Amino acid sequence: MIVVVGESLIDVVVDPDGDVHEAVGGSALNVAVGLGRLDTPTVLITQLGNDDRGGRIIEHATTSGVELVVAPASHTATAAARLDEHGGAVYEFDLVWNLPTQELPACDALHVGALGALLEPGRTTVLDLVDQAYARGVPVSYDPNVREALIEDRDLVWRDVEALADRSSVVKLSDQDVEVLHPGADPADIARSLLRGERTDLVLLTRGANGSTAYVEGLEVTVPAPPTEVVDTVGAGDSFVAATLTVLLETSALGSYGAGLPRSEQELRRLLAAAGTAASLTCERRGAQPPTRPELPADWP
Repeated sequence: MIVVVGESLIDVVVDPDGDVHEAVGGSALNVAVGLGRLDTPTVLITQLGNDDRGGRIIEHATTSGVELVVAPASHTATAAARLDEHGGAVYEFDLVWNLPTQELPACDALHVGALGALLEPGRTTVLDLVDQAYARGVPVSYDPNVREALIEDRDLVWRDVEALADRSSVVKLSDQDVEVLHPGADPADIARSLLRGERTDLVLLTRGANGSTAYVEGLEVTVPAPPTEVVDTVGAGDSFVAATLTVLLETSALGSYGAGLPRSEQELRRLLAAAGTAASLTCERRGAQPPTRPELPADWP
C-alpha cells in the first residue's frame, strides 16, 4: 500500500478563450487517484472543508479506489489554473494547510510533495510523517512540484526542497521546477545534485515533450515522450509519479526484502516508458484525469 499526504483542492480552469470550469485536483489528490486507478492500494491523508467542493473531492477519490484520512478545514482549497494556447497552466491559490499531527499507517511507501510539503504549519506534519517512515524503514517518494505563485523567497524554498529531497529515496523533478527555483540552470545539473542526498537512490527528471531521464549512481537513462495530442498538461506530472510508484511496488522495488530500486538501463527504461505513457494519456484529456489500468496498453508496464 502507498500512503500519500498533501493537498486536495478544486482546480478552477480558465481556458485561453475565457471559458471557466471546475475540476477536482491538487497534486497529492491527483497522485492518489492515479494510484487508485492503476489498482494500487492507496491511502490519502489530506484536509477538506465541510462544503460541496469537499464532497466532490471525496466522491472523486473514493470512486477511484482511494481510502481517505480527512482532517477538517475552514473551507476546501481552490487553485485557479489559467491555460495558455499550448495547454500550459499558471496557478493562483486559495489554500489553508494546517494539517494536525498524523500517525503513519502501515505501508510500503510514503509519497509527499507539492504544496503540502511546502506550506507551514502543515509542512511540519508532513516532515513528521517522513521521520516516521524513516524510523520504520519505509521509503519516501518526493515531488516538489513547486508553483511560482506561492514562492516569495527562492533561496528559502530551495533549501526546503533540498532538505526534503535529502530525506527521500525517490525524487521526481520537472524542468519547470528547476526554472522556478533556479532560473537558467541546467535541469540535469540540479537532478545530479539531488542524487547526492543522504537517502536518495533515484532521481527522475521530466521535460514534458522532451521525455524524461532517470539518474542513479553511475548511470543516466533518457526515454523520449510518446506522441501526444495535448489538451492540457494539468496533472501530467502527478500521473507520472503514480505510474512510477505502481511499477516500483509491483516489481518489489520498495521495502527491505524486495529487489530494490531499479539500477540497470533496462529497468530504468521500462520505468520511464511506463510513467511517460500514463502522463501522455493524462495530457490528452481536460484537467487532471489519470488513466485507469484498462485504458493503458495490455502489456503495461
